[in-house]
Amino acid sequence: MTTFVLTVTCPSTRGIVAAISGFLADMACNIVDSSQFDDLNSRRFFMRISFLSEEGKTEEDLREALKPIADRFSMETELYNQETRMKVLLMVSRFGHCLNDLLYRSRIGALPIDLVGVVSNHLDYQKVVVNQDIPFHHIPVTKENKPQAEARIMDIVDSTGTELVVLARYMQVLSDQMCQRMSGRIINIHHSFLPSFKGANPYKQAYQRGVKLIGATAHYVTADLDEGPIIEQDTVRVTHAQSAEDYVSLGRDVEAQVLARAVHAHIHHRVLINGSRTVVFPPSPGSYASERMG
Repeated sequence: MTTFVLTVTCPSTRGIVAAISGFLADMACNIVDSSQFDDLNSRRFFMRISFLSEEGKTEEDLREALKPIADRFSMETELYNQETRMKVLLMVSRFGHCLNDLLYRSRIGALPIDLVGVVSNHLDYQKVVVNQDIPFHHIPVTKENKPQAEARIMDIVDSTGTELVVLARYMQVLSDQMCQRMSGRIINIHHSFLPSFKGANPYKQAYQRGVKLIGATAHYVTADLDEGPIIEQDTVRVTHAQSAEDYVSLGRDVEAQVLARAVHAHIHHRVLINGSRTVVFPPSPGSYASERMG
């Protein structure tokens, strides 16, 4: 039996859950997990439901049968076959902690993705990537060649069928055009100190100011730098007894963990965009193991 995931976004009104449940029952499908959220402020309804097709209904069968309901409730729907792994392209510059973490999680099955390649503006991690039989693309970026470099990146995205781009500490600002074209399909990670420090050596600045919390934020990339819809965040406490080097080490750990959790949520279709915010449905206790191992 095939397991599918259906996500639904639509204006809030009565009868949505009943209509979806009835549709699945009519199609001989058994609901495995269901989550929903009704945003009273935006008056938008969000739903993620996973189900088994017990009588061999295909994606085409389900999509066709869903159309009248989607039209009736003005739904934006997406249907996914859970056996199909998402095609993911990683991008990195010279800090490799997030890249190495994602490569490891992918290799052991904790992050079930189809890694189509790694793009970097430097050669630091070429050997690491190639040794794992993953295509490595070296695309240097300068002020003069930035449009051409992005064109090459988009050629890779198109030729590989990339569905998600992960900026694993890729230290180049993407153009507005690329952000718009890949809207909702690029995830970035950055530190988030309390208070905030920008520019060079943020960890050194944080140490000098005696910061007690180091955090990280994973978000979708938009034309507004580091201001896209947030997917995942976390913090770690530091004390006066820790060094500037400790700040860096702890910061890199939390960045890697937060990015991995954000990617995990996205590839399992648990993130729905709600304007400048996100709705992130947690895995149910009974579904986490199967999500983790694919």
